[in-house]
Amino acid sequence: MGRMSRRGFAAAAAVGLSGLVTAGLAVAAEVSGGSGGGGSASSKRRSAAGALRGMWLATVANRDWPSKPGLTAAQQCSELLAQLDVAVERRLNAVIFQVRPTADALWPSPYEPWSQCLTGVQGKAPGWDPLGTAVKEAHARGLELHAWFNPYRIANHADPTKLVASHPARRHPDWVVTYGGKLYYNPGLPAVRAFVQDAMLDAVKKYAVDAVHWDDYFYPYPVAGQDFDDDAAYAAYGGGFPDRAAWRRDNIDKLVRETAARIKEVRPGTKFGISPFGVWRNAATDPLGSDTRAGVQTYDDLHADTRKWVRENWIDYICPQLYWNIGFAAADYAKLVPWWAGVARDSGTQLYVGEALYKAGDPAQPAAWQDAGELSRHLTFAKDYPQVCGHVFFSAREVGADKIGAMARVVADHYQQPAKLPR
Repeated sequence: MGRMSRRGFAAAAAVGLSGLVTAGLAVAAEVSGGSGGGGSASSKRRSAAGALRGMWLATVANRDWPSKPGLTAAQQCSELLAQLDVAVERRLNAVIFQVRPTADALWPSPYEPWSQCLTGVQGKAPGWDPLGTAVKEAHARGLELHAWFNPYRIANHADPTKLVASHPARRHPDWVVTYGGKLYYNPGLPAVRAFVQDAMLDAVKKYAVDAVHWDDYFYPYPVAGQDFDDDAAYAAYGGGFPDRAAWRRDNIDKLVRETAARIKEVRPGTKFGISPFGVWRNAATDPLGSDTRAGVQTYDDLHADTRKWVRENWIDYICPQLYWNIGFAAADYAKLVPWWAGVARDSGTQLYVGEALYKAGDPAQPAAWQDAGELSRHLTFAKDYPQVCGHVFFSAREVGADKIGAMARVVADHYQQPAKLPR
């Protein structure tokens, strides 16, 4: 997630807003029965197991926090605590805090520079420790704190000279690929894979984070007319694979598997969760895919085999971004939830649903999103699927502002009582 709005970012930036809408999503029944369960019985089972109620707190481009770069340490801290307080007021129990938005850090890292979103100058210390404070203060409020990292994105521009001179991307220009006007680390290089793991796990070693969280950025979203230039890496490391796409998927699989194993070594009990774009593959592409007509399919376009990670139990939770309304023709929420429930059924991976709170009341969105009750209906629908262990809302700005009262409806209809976290 990185975000000009995480989804606006992922969606608009990568495939174009209309493209994402038609991208629609994926996923029809892996098992045609969708997911099981009758309403009240399944709700009781899930309630007994707990339910995650989360919000994403995005820092890229100062999307949610801090409100602008260059605030004093005291002002930044005050705003951060206010975000945590809003989560408590909305009866949430988890905050997913973006701490490595663009190959940088919101904690004192020996690997990467301080994030520009704090002071306005990449590499400049803000005078306090945002991640350390967030962990301590979230826990004091009864909230889980999930540390959200973006593995490969270096910058939302294409000029390496704008990076601080000590930046690893400047010291290792051979690690960098320019694509779509942005800079990325090359996932095909073993040295990159090792480095990004080390950089992320430094935070896990230092802080009692409840989870490591990744969003939907693996290989970048497709940009029309451009190729991701990894020819040299493919020539060096792609032997034995039937094609480049299979090699790229293996690169991401390795990152997932290795990170999962290392988290368990560094801090046993810390979870590992991933929030991918909501469509694995369309049924027209693969009979195991969903009944959707998505313009983007994670397996094919981002080289992320998200279904495999769940079925192989490589991750502790999956939180697909099901950012479409019930009845949306190209990607119906009411078809995607059963598909993902089928994927998670009988696996060791918990399923949370990513919810598009940011669309509520946006006049550019379909009519369904002008109705304050749309998101509440999502949670009502998902209650029939015991595999759904919670919901996460994008994002903190909207959780607080609640433009048309959609979040208030969710709280009134579903969050009147506190919820234990799923275990």
